[in-house]
Amino acid sequence: MKQFIVSITTAIVKVIVFVLIVKYVIGIATTAYDFGYRVFAEEPVSAEPGITYTVELSEETTPRQVAEALEDYGLVRDKNIFYVQYLVSSSKGKLMPGNYELSTAMTADEMLEIMSSSYVEEEEDGEE
Repeated sequence: MKQFIVSITTAIVKVIVFVLIVKYVIGIATTAYDFGYRVFAEEPVSAEPGITYTVELSEETTPRQVAEALEDYGLVRDKNIFYVQYLVSSSKGKLMPGNYELSTAMTADEMLEIMSSSYVEEEEDGEE
């Protein structure tokens, strides 16, 4: 009888551990999916016309600092998502120092394009 109770208890503990592991894995997978989805489908913070802020980038400003500043201004919802959007964008490594007018109605891609050298080059090409 004692061996039967030990077997039942062991089986119950194994089932509980398995359920907890499955629940944890599903939670992590859901969080990762939500984060990944937001990286590629994040909407602007507000509808047009939005609120415009002037953001200043210096030579020393890092992309992480840009993400923090944009979150502080309310231009993006999550600095971590913006930073990953920067990393996977064509603007990676192209942020230029300067003052930029950015709006809460802009997407991260639009803001990155404005702050990148590709935007400056397009603007200069258009003036010729």
